[in-house]
Amino acid sequence: MEPTSALLSLDTLKKVISGIMTTRPDELGCDECFEELDRFAELVLAGKNAAEAIPLVQDHLDRCQNCREEFEALLAALGALN
Repeated sequence: MEPTSALLSLDTLKKVISGIMTTRPDELGCDECFEELDRFAELVLAGKNAAEAIPLVQDHLDRCQNCREEFEALLAALGALN
């Protein structure tokens, strides 16, 4: 029997499989997404449809919790300045 720490939980395994099955050939990585976050946030704050203007960033934010948290922090900081 393998050590417990080497086994994936069913929930983790489902997330990994879901990520693999929904991967797109044109999706952004975290670095590329981060480069576009300021422009994306400015569009959101201006009341524009940022998801339509930069759909690959929206797709990445939907998939990546770390980048989504960075975006939300940026949005809050920019919103506090206005």
